[in-house]
Amino acid sequence: MAGLHKSMKAKLQNTPNLKLILLGFFLLFTIFMILRSNSSSPPSPITQTRAQAQSYPPTQSTPIIHSCSKIPPSLVESILHYATSNTTPQQTLSEISVSARVLAKKSPCNFLVFGLGHDSLMWTALNHGGRTVFLEEDKKWIETIQEKFPQLESYHIKYDTKVTMADDLMESGRMPECISIGDLKFSECRLALKELPRVVHDMEWDVIMVDAPTGWIPEAPGRMGAIYTAGMLARGKKEGDTDVFVHDVDRIVEDKYSKEFLCGGYLKEQEGRIRHFNIPSHRTSLAMPFCP
Repeated sequence: MAGLHKSMKAKLQNTPNLKLILLGFFLLFTIFMILRSNSSSPPSPITQTRAQAQSYPPTQSTPIIHSCSKIPPSLVESILHYATSNTTPQQTLSEISVSARVLAKKSPCNFLVFGLGHDSLMWTALNHGGRTVFLEEDKKWIETIQEKFPQLESYHIKYDTKVTMADDLMESGRMPECISIGDLKFSECRLALKELPRVVHDMEWDVIMVDAPTGWIPEAPGRMGAIYTAGMLARGKKEGDTDVFVHDVDRIVEDKYSKEFLCGGYLKEQEGRIRHFNIPSHRTSLAMPFCP
């Protein structure tokens, strides 16, 4: 199983292609929009007063001062990494754009990602100033990524399921203990991931991405628990909504489980192999149905 997982991590293409070039342009555009937003913010009263004093009337001796916004270090590192990398990210540019648009509106925010990969630095950069946490099943892979990018916040989690259990778990997921809102740490639902790092339970998540664990072979853990848990974290939020993304919905488990536990009524968009759901807090009205 470990060998198969390593092969998955190694299967990413090792030659530069158009997608990497487009991704580089995409990151540059994101940085440009951040800097433009910063430079176009309303001036402070002091700055405004000084500007007015200098404009009545301007003289030839009045110096012209140009403001300059520095690119944050995390964004600089992302640009350098992807500009020089021969590794293709797991998602296509059009798929990345779906979640990037949401992050452009919500960041800085709390962003939880199931999976740690070659695109993790990008997600952290797109959520600049926020907190981005990664949950990964492979300890050795965490060590590899942390050695290269020690600033990424990642935690090891274990899964006790297999893809072959998906149908049985789907049935159990419809039981009362699985559709009631409560503390996931004490949930009696078989699908709930109860042994998660404390940070997962302590934080209120604004955005959640499910792009792990592995699930393309019968003996792999599958994303049943991750998808269910993402939906329950969103419903259990004290207030506000949570944007949840599920990748690889061309596969049976990701397709069925996202529709069942994230609900078609909450589906906002699908692009390629990624689905975007927007789930409101159910704590504000415990009478809300599990799905609209």
